[in-house]
This record gives sequence, structure tokens and C-alpha cells, in this order.
Amino acid sequence: MRKIFRGRTGIKKVPFQILLFILLIPFFNVKFAYSQDDTSAVPESDTVAQMAADSATVLADTSSQHAGADSTSTEHGNNEAVAQHESHAVSDGHSIDEIKRGERFFRGLLPFEREHQACVSCHNIKQVDTLNWNPSAHDIAVKFASMDFASFQQAVMNPGGIKMQASHQNFDLSEEDLRTVKLFLDNMAVEGPAKPKPSYNNLILFLFLGLLITWAIVELIFVRKIKLKFIPVIILLGAFTWQVKMIVTDAIRLGRQESYAPDQPVKFSHKVHVGENGIDCMYCHTTVEQGKSAGIPATNLCMNCHIIIREGTNSGKFEIAKVVNAAETGEAIEWNRIHNLPDHVFFSHAVHVGSAKLDCASCHGPVEEMDIMRQHSDLSMGWCINCHRETQVNFEDNDYYDQYIKLHEDLKAGIIDSVTAEHIGANDCMRCHY
Repeated sequence: MRKIFRGRTGIKKVPFQILLFILLIPFFNVKFAYSQDDTSAVPESDTVAQMAADSATVLADTSSQHAGADSTSTEHGNNEAVAQHESHAVSDGHSIDEIKRGERFFRGLLPFEREHQACVSCHNIKQVDTLNWNPSAHDIAVKFASMDFASFQQAVMNPGGIKMQASHQNFDLSEEDLRTVKLFLDNMAVEGPAKPKPSYNNLILFLFLGLLITWAIVELIFVRKIKLKFIPVIILLGAFTWQVKMIVTDAIRLGRQESYAPDQPVKFSHKVHVGENGIDCMYCHTTVEQGKSAGIPATNLCMNCHIIIREGTNSGKFEIAKVVNAAETGEAIEWNRIHNLPDHVFFSHAVHVGSAKLDCASCHGPVEEMDIMRQHSDLSMGWCINCHRETQVNFEDNDYYDQYIKLHEDLKAGIIDSVTAEHIGANDCMRCHY
């Protein structure tokens, strides 16, 4: 093998620069095409290209249908699978071509000389990380799926809310074109929104580092062409260290959800309710002082305010209507839990808030600044232990701590100047794991 790398078998030696370039090719081939952002402004060249691609797709679908009709019995199974797939793309007997045309209108690819904004400029088709107060395309599709076209046309062309009236000014679509948009949304209600594609960047980087490690070992043991031996040694140590760092980092993240911010069924903003309107946390989370969980407010509690407030400054009527509808139908809003601890960990809000009088922001961060609620801290065991070591307990004004007589005596005698949660047993293993 050494002879092959040294060129003693008649094969020409490969310069080090070329070999390094070959190893770098996978890194430069990483594709970052999986963008989750929607765009409202599409260049004319991109518009024509998109329409041509869509038309080609429609023609391909149509030709496949005709070919399926004339196919032999051996192709019957494949045609049946294709027909089953296409049944999800056709709504109420309408063709895929009509649904595709509705999608073009929604994206703003049609009409060519439009003066109004495209639907996608306000209503996301794909999932995004930032808050968009406007309902997504899928939300609209689900709401109007069971309604007739007249109701949909009324909501689009003659909206009742102040926010929608401002957004739909100069909105001009013929009835025929608007019907295709309704078909596109009805189809989306059945098939669901487009799922984000996974990213393989970390995997590609890990494999590339593996190639560097392999090259460095081959160079040091077999090739021995580079005179400066410290170069492959540095590459070997650097790539191996980075791989270990990636493994350790991902291992530490297991079971932790720092910055986790899932989509909620209603776009509820703590920034609006707590920061701007000054609503106290305990008004909504009523069991925080007595229970293990802080509690999720019932819909009837929301209606204390929204029996009057039916339109929001940012979201209009759409989001509040979800709350009103849930209250009227009696269906609970299925909120997605954000802060999760492992099953072997015991945590009680009653101990931390009710007894210790701890402020909510100590764990949950600046909630009053969050439009989208997220997990502020990693809630790891190390984080909890450090908090117990650093957090001073208010012994003087809290009757709960009168039972710690020895600590009160030490404070009065000047033996200790403060008491932390660790001093009263907060870091004992059995407090959280029993």
C-alpha cells in the first residue's frame, strides 16, 4: 500500500495540494437550499421558471394518467398507487391543474400585473421560526374547509375586521380565480402543510472530519510524503478533538430543551398580556402556589376579558375567534407543553413559589418580553444545584422558615451572614429523586 501512495507501482504521485482539495470537496458540496422562509416578491424570471416547472409537472401528471389507462396488468399495482396518491391532490372532482393554478395565485405568481399583495406575503405556507401574527395558510384552510365558497369569498373580498380591511385594500381577484385559491386551500386542509426537510450539515461535517483523520493517519503511517510532520499531526488532533466535541455536545443535549418554543394552537403572546397589559402571572396560572404544576388557564378564564375584546391589534379576529369558539363548543384548547422534566425528577411549584416566594422569572426568564413562549433555562441538574447554592433565602419575612431554629440562631449570632437553599437541604438527593 505504501508503494501505491509513493508512486512506485507506476502510478504518478499525487501532489499534496490536489489531495487536500479532493478531501475538501464534500465540505463545499453542502447544500443549504432548505430555506423555511416564504417570499412575496418573486422576480419575473423566477416567476416564468416556476410556472414552466409547474406546467411540466401538470403535463407529467396528465400523461401518467393516460399512460395508466393503457398500461398492462403488470403495471396495475403501480397505477393504483399513483391514483391513491393523486386522490389526495384532487378536491371534489377538480383537477390537479386547477389546484396548481390556485397555488400560483396564492403565491403571487398570478396574475402578472397585480397591484395587491400576494397571499403568501401575510400567510405562511411553510413553518417559520419567527412569529407571524397573520394566520398561516393551513390555519385558513382548516377553518374554511367545511364552508362554502360564498363564505370564503365574503371573508376575502369583504372582510369585517379592521386589520383585514387594511390588509385587503385593492385586493382584486375574479370569482373564477378565487375559486382555484379555495381549491388549493381545501387540498392543503386534507394533505396538511409542507413538512420542513431535515438538515444533514452536522452529519456531513462529522464525516468530513473523519476523512481528514483517515488522511492524516495514512500520511503518517504509509505515505510519509509531507516533510513537515507536524501538519498532519495538527490536522489529526484538530479533527479528532472537534469530533469528540460534537459527540459530547449532542450527548449533553439529550433530554434538554433550552430555547424550545413549539407552535401553539393559538398565537398567545405573553408580551402583550403580561408586558403591555400588566396581567399578573397568578391570574392565569391559578395553582402555582398550591400545586405541583402552575396550571393551564381554562378557556372560561380567557373569556373574562375576551367576552368583550374580540379583535386584537396584532392578530385581528382570527386568533381570538379560536378561543371564543372553544368556549362556545366546550372543546378544550390543546396547548403544547414547553417545560418538561424527566420522569425521575420531582419538582413542585408550591415549594418554590408558594413557600420560597421565588419569582417566576428566576426559572422562566423575561416572559413579559416573549411573543413566542420558549424555555429560557436548560433545567439540567447542574443548573438547579447551582441555583440552590447561589439563591439566598429570605428568613426574616417568611414564616415557612421558622422551623429552622438553628439557622436563625446562627444568623443572630453572626456565625453566618445569609442562608441559601442548599443550607436547608435543597441539594439533598432525596428532595428531587425518591
